[in-house]
Amino acid sequence: MTTAETASGVTPGTRRVTIEYCTQCRWLPRAAWLAQELLTTFEAELDELALKPGTGGVFVVRVGDEVVWDRREQGFPEPTAVKRAVRDRVAPGRTLGHSERTP
Repeated sequence: MTTAETASGVTPGTRRVTIEYCTQCRWLPRAAWLAQELLTTFEAELDELALKPGTGGVFVVRVGDEVVWDRREQGFPEPTAVKRAVRDRVAPGRTLGHSERTP
């Protein structure tokens, strides 16, 4: 177990991502699309991805118990930004390929 895994509460066998989204705002399609992106990118690294209905404008991405993206603080995420945050917790050192390249 690495320090990053210990600090984030994510350990082998419990690599869970939760996307909490606002049902009042009709953000399920956005949450589902982001879930698809994460599952496609981290198909071997994630054990579980959950969509959690919420209210009040919530759009939060968690890895284990750690919030890695909160719309209220950071705005709506670009998929690459969330992928980097998730990658740093579940697969440090892994490349994201072309989405990380700079011009």
